Amino acid sequence: MTYSTIVSPDILLAHLDADWTIVDCRFNLQDATWGREQYRAAHIPGAIYASLDDDLSAPRTGSNGRHPLPSPEAIAATFGRLGIRPGVQVIAYDQDSGMFASRLWWMLRYLGHDAAAVLDGGWARWTRDGRPTRAGDESRPPTTFPAQARRDAMLTIDDVLPLVGRTDVRLVDARGAERFEGRTEPLDRVAGHIPGAVNHHYQSNVGADGTLLPPPQLREQFTRTLGGHAPTDAIMYCGSGVSACHNLLAMEHAGLPGAKLYVGSWSEWSADPARPVETGRGEG
Repeated sequence: MTYSTIVSPDILLAHLDADWTIVDCRFNLQDATWGREQYRAAHIPGAIYASLDDDLSAPRTGSNGRHPLPSPEAIAATFGRLGIRPGVQVIAYDQDSGMFASRLWWMLRYLGHDAAAVLDGGWARWTRDGRPTRAGDESRPPTTFPAQARRDAMLTIDDVLPLVGRTDVRLVDARGAERFEGRTEPLDRVAGHIPGAVNHHYQSNVGADGTLLPPPQLREQFTRTLGGHAPTDAIMYCGSGVSACHNLLAMEHAGLPGAKLYVGSWSEWSADPARPVETGRGEG
């Protein structure tokens, strides 16, 4: 069986000896070394580590966002270096909700690798019930991964700019309400959101225990967010193209596939003062 959205800890535990690739994506936006240190202290047996900054992002230029998407060729090279083989089940996890793990999940699917899922509840749920862990660094034999990108899965700044003000698309911002509305902005140059966008905070996708809500509940929430639009009309963005992937994961799990990612997100959009900015609660 192939898993393409989430897996439970019990399912992963039953497959620790299988030919699955487990990737630890724990990360802290305020301390880029934290995740690797946590991994080396303890991780799921057999897991390799992938850093958001070092492995899942391209170099910053100051105008291309805080976590730019590498080229398909660079992504494929990273996957090959990590030992991710085409066709093999990949399970990504992070500290809890899956926000960082969903970035790897989306990048795998972007390159046509559908056998990718996020560990529901992450490291917190795995360790809460005393499942096995291991310390130190682990690796897998390098392999060759094909760079065959699904170009229609993501949009660039040049794609998004002409869409502002159009009613046939639905821009969805995954950040918290205080940042979306422009009441605070701790990371980027300007507070606010892309004009016409609506807010769907990624944390609304999970329950108090950090696991994804059931598909019917997710479907109900996203149906309200989409406001009559089809999932294929939706363009997801956030601060830097990370938590927006969590919305895409949740939509996929809810049976609402086809939304696209604007990976540059607010950090890229707000870098140019000529681009329009909106504040307040948005269209609702």
